[in-house]
Amino acid sequence: QVQLVESGGGLVQPGGSLRLSCAASGFTLDYYNIGWFRQAPGKEREGVACISSEDGSTYYADSVKGRFTISEDNGKTTVYLQMNSLKPGDTAVYYCAADIPFTTLQSMCVMGNLDIWGQGTLVTVSS
Repeated sequence: QVQLVESGGGLVQPGGSLRLSCAASGFTLDYYNIGWFRQAPGKEREGVACISSEDGSTYYADSVKGRFTISEDNGKTTVYLQMNSLKPGDTAVYYCAADIPFTTLQSMCVMGNLDIWGQGTLVTVSS
């Protein structure tokens, strides 16, 4: 069964850090584009960061640029999102998603129309 499983969410104080993991099961991420998306209560889903498994290129939303880093393990089975300098506005359910690169990495990240999705992990930034 092809699936993605997120982990690493939790409660963190403003200014703190968290690292989210997205593990692929039933397939490897070779030649896929993988992204992290988030949805806060009452808000639309937002593409946060995406990475090309083929060439390692990345895309970041302006809201997280310089604070978040997306990366992939050498085995092409897990993608990470390192989140630093967290703000209350980063509070959301974070999802990872993957698909073959049917368009540009940026377009996939902005549109969020990827095929395989995880169940999400909650990140709460609060004092």
